[in-house]
Amino acid sequence: MKFLTHFFFGLKSYWKAILFIKEQKFYWYILIPAIFMLGVYKIGAIIQQRTFVPQVENMNEIVWQMIQLLFEISIALLLMNFAKYVVVIILSPLLAHLSQKTERILTGNKYPFDLNQFLRDIKRGIRIALRNFFWQYLFFIIIFLVSMIGWQDPKSSPVFYLIFVIAFYYYGFSFMDYVNERRKLNINESIIFVRQHSGFAISIGLIYSLLILVPVDIHIIFNLSGFKQNGFFFGLGQFILHITLWISASTAPILAIVASTIGMNELVDLKLKRKSK
Repeated sequence: MKFLTHFFFGLKSYWKAILFIKEQKFYWYILIPAIFMLGVYKIGAIIQQRTFVPQVENMNEIVWQMIQLLFEISIALLLMNFAKYVVVIILSPLLAHLSQKTERILTGNKYPFDLNQFLRDIKRGIRIALRNFFWQYLFFIIIFLVSMIGWQDPKSSPVFYLIFVIAFYYYGFSFMDYVNERRKLNINESIIFVRQHSGFAISIGLIYSLLILVPVDIHIIFNLSGFKQNGFFFGLGQFILHITLWISASTAPILAIVASTIGMNELVDLKLKRKSK
């Protein structure tokens, strides 16, 4: 019962975040992840279009080409499968700032700028994201192996869908920890707190995941030849659709950190820093 209460509370926090962003005119914050998302999709598209042509003239060429191929495959896998964590890690300075600013507006809590503390906040955000990434990957391996035992196609196993729930939990954890750090909770204390509010964490991670992995086709946005090939109105419809999806993906981290901070402010008394409901 407590799980469901916290889950629906997290969903309501997103609606409150939308109203809060509109009221506080936080629109410009979305420009930063929008530019970043453009870079992510562009790099992914370039890697996807690359054709590997091995150079076998000498051993040095072979070694260099193998290193290059390994690097490109690693980057491609990172962008395709773990893009959500890449966003959290790269944007951690922005997320730390926005979470703090949201809390200040909600509670009046003021945190004088301290470069060392700010860098520690960023370092902790990256550390939490990496920790959650590895735990999620470990659970993925375990669930995948279990699914292989009873089903020929592991993805057809009902157990396999636990992977998504676990992913939502860890994404939500990453956003909640920004507040927990300011509450002076160490990482172990933050882990315990998030477990006690797992429904909230899952709902925060759920909406974030749905928004950030929408199927955006950057090529359609920047290649106007579609208007000639498919007709003006069809091309315009495709253009508007993918612009909307791009904005949705760009909004995801901003919306998630504001929703998480708003929700945490109601789950705990942020002015008391350590006392929870």
